[in-house]
Parts: sequence; structure tokens; C-alpha cells
Amino acid sequence: MGVINQGILGGFSGKVGNVVGGSWKGIDYMRVKPASVANPRTEGQVNQRTKFTEVLQFLQPMKDFVKVGFKAYAVKQTEFNAAMSYNLKNGVTGIAPNFTIDYGNALISRGALAGALNPQVITSNQGQVVFNWTDNSGQGNAKATDKALLMIYNESNGEAIFTTDGVTRDAETQTLPIPDDYSGDTLQLFIGFISTDGKEVSDSLYIGSGVAA
Repeated sequence: MGVINQGILGGFSGKVGNVVGGSWKGIDYMRVKPASVANPRTEGQVNQRTKFTEVLQFLQPMKDFVKVGFKAYAVKQTEFNAAMSYNLKNGVTGIAPNFTIDYGNALISRGALAGALNPQVITSNQGQVVFNWTDNSGQGNAKATDKALLMIYNESNGEAIFTTDGVTRDAETQTLPIPDDYSGDTLQLFIGFISTDGKEVSDSLYIGSGVAA
């Protein structure tokens, strides 16, 4: 029950309906008590949080890579938030509550630069992953001087090894070292390209998975 302190025109303390009255530093105030939510954890909310967690765990280890890969989409948001938004919509698969990253549709770089042609990887050499591709410079806006964006995502331990300043497109191959303790781990592998001035980036391309030797 509310109590009127200074007559009918004065402030009151307590609660009347969903209106709460009180005083703070000599100032009378009234505020509307927010309506209670009967079920703040609806199925849709829980599913969205689960997807969010999956995407966050995927992108967090490659945050510096995404900062380069999504720079063109950092409009009124960070590069990381742009990547989160895209992959929440396009990079998750599964039936609730068992959601996983859809690597084939996920992007870790995004842009209009021509991507890789015929990419392949070799994971059978201990302590390294070899990326190979076909030089497609001259096709569309692809240039021989474009630099490779290479990503190794260790699905087993949630770590990422990458370069955002790889060899040129016309080199057609690059080797990235990996720790010996990756042996037996499942690796998810991606490739993209960035122009020498850093202004143009390609969509990343998922090459596939491999088991580290």
C-alpha cells in the first residue's frame, strides 16, 4: 500500500498497482514496475543462445583473422560482430539442441575479390599442413600479387593457426607449421585471398577437413 507524505499533491512511498513511489536525495519519484516475464527462457531464446555459443567458440580463436577478413563489413559494428552476425544466420546446422558449425557455409573472410581455384591440402606430413591451389590470376579481378589467407582450425581443441599475409596467388603453395601435439586431431581448413593494399578480400573457401599426422 502507498503512503501519501505531503497531502494529495505530495509524493508517496510504497506501491499502488504497478506504480512504485519513493524518494531519492529529497526528490519524490514514481516508476512503473516492469511486467514479469512468465517464461524468459523460451525454446527459441535457448536455441539462439546455443547457436551463439557455437559461433563464438568457433570465431574467438581466429579473432585477428576475422578482423582482416570482415573489414569491409565493419559498418557501425566491429569486424568480429559482422562475422558473428553472418555465421549465426548462415554457418550453423543441426536440430535443437544439437547445433554445430556448418563449415561449408561458414565464412571467416568475406568480399568481392576472386577466391581460390582448385584448393587442396596435405595433412599427412607431421608438424605441418600444406596448402595448394591453382593460379587463377587474370580471371576477373584476381591478381598474381594477391596474398593468401590460410586458416587451420583445430576442432579437437578449439585452437586456430593462420596467416593473413601469405604467399602470392601465383606461388600456388604454402606450408604452415603445426604443433606436434596436434597429431590425431581433426583440422578444418580454409583459404582466401587479400589484395596487396588490403582493400579487397575474397570469400573464404572451405577446403575440407583432415587429420593431423
